[in-house]
Amino acid sequence: MRLTRIDLEGRTGYYATAKRKRYSDHIEVEILTPETPDGKIHHAKADCEKDIRSMAECIFFHLNGHDGSNSDIYDLYMRLLPLSDV
Repeated sequence: MRLTRIDLEGRTGYYATAKRKRYSDHIEVEILTPETPDGKIHHAKADCEKDIRSMAECIFFHLNGHDGSNSDIYDLYMRLLPLSDV
């Protein structure tokens, strides 16, 4: 069994879905906000810690409206790891 999707919620109306399809080499994250109701797609290489950390920073900023602390970003990074090859 494997994890294929993670749904995240920030402020009211701010959501993200991280997913990885079987045999894909990247994690796809769709961010939905009141400003982008049709969503915006981001990708991170599934085998690159730097890409996944950067994606965690991006998600946190979009969902919460401000830069996160190191522990905020680390927590989100850890949530994304089950979708990765790291």
